[in-house]
Amino acid sequence: MPHPSPPRVVAVVPARDEEARIGSTVTALHGLAQVAHVVVVDDGSADQTAAVAEWAGRVEVVRHERNHGKAAAMTTGAARAAELAPGAAVLFVDADLEASAGNLGPVVDAVLTGSADMAIAVLPPQHSPGGGFGLVVRTAREGIARLTGWTPTQPLSGQRCLTRAALDAAMPLAAGWGVEVGLTVDVLRGGGRVVEVPCELHHRVTGRDLASQLHRARQLAGVTRALAERSGVPRAAAGHARTAGRVVRSGAARAAAAGRRASSGRLGGAVRRRTGGTWHEL
Repeated sequence: MPHPSPPRVVAVVPARDEEARIGSTVTALHGLAQVAHVVVVDDGSADQTAAVAEWAGRVEVVRHERNHGKAAAMTTGAARAAELAPGAAVLFVDADLEASAGNLGPVVDAVLTGSADMAIAVLPPQHSPGGGFGLVVRTAREGIARLTGWTPTQPLSGQRCLTRAALDAAMPLAAGWGVEVGLTVDVLRGGGRVVEVPCELHHRVTGRDLASQLHRARQLAGVTRALAERSGVPRAAAGHARTAGRVVRSGAARAAAAGRRASSGRLGGAVRRRTGGTWHEL
């Protein structure tokens, strides 16, 4: 009698204007044994992000005709993931990780072994200089702590793996740059177990020029909005949340949690998937 295949995940990569990095990120994800499919959502790029992702091979590319924002790209990718592998966990990956995306295995294992409903990667100090002044991170961290009782190390980390059930329960995602904060609050309040997993990941660091500061202002607005929208939610799950969040250094040998199939939502504007060389509207 054949042995059942080990559980695997679908990697979803929201991307905009990442032609210089998306190819190596996709290639690195294919190097992870736990990844069954890679979905790249090109969120209205002005460059060749979609084409470069396709050249990397073995990837599903879905394209937004215009930019809808990160949360919308993640929603589109999650819907396609449900079609490719119903019930499978979803790994969200930022497009600029390049080769370091191949180090996401421990984050995936924390979910596939059943030790967490959502695992969040904690990044080390980055090679490139830059970074902000900590206002957005502090706002996110303190807001999550206030609403759930759990204080995350890196509240804005976009590298996170969720069971299908935890992701479905958190839909719809918080808009724009508040998506990670909203996910953390919603999963914890839903009774989910959230862990942080140190991972050797490296990405493009935002500088301190005017454009970078404007980006941080948009981030702060998105984070503040996500927190405000959740401030009136009953705190029934807060007691569980206080014990659910922790930092995990090694995986646990527990059975993989089962997910359920997602129901896909609608987005304004054209959303197309390319199959066999032709773009199709979703």
